[in-house]
Amino acid sequence: MIRQNSNTPYSQRQLRVGELVKQSLGQIFLRDEAKVPSLVTKNITVTEVRMSADLKNARAYVIPLGGKDTENTVNILTKFSHLIRKALSKKIDMKFLPKVYFVGDKSFDYAEKIEKLIKENK
Repeated sequence: MIRQNSNTPYSQRQLRVGELVKQSLGQIFLRDEAKVPSLVTKNITVTEVRMSADLKNARAYVIPLGGKDTENTVNILTKFSHLIRKALSKKIDMKFLPKVYFVGDKSFDYAEKIEKLIKENK
């Protein structure tokens, strides 16, 4: 996947398509439409989806309920991404369906760390 330069903002089209993919993935996980074995997808939250400039790659940031066992969840989702992509193709009508890469979301851990530091300084 090509990394976008951190100085250039995402285009409106990337943001719009990313939000569409995020909502569709959320519905797929909530309704268990992908039929991922050995994983309860109802407990997975999609926090953000970032699209590449050509809209052919999507990075989906996910976190399981409670934030426990994130790495295992990401590994299983990556292993069965073909099933998720197949379910996504039924929800989204695009010229090129993006290849989805799953990443564990660390933003909640970071926010908790910052909150702890603020409380310590008071």
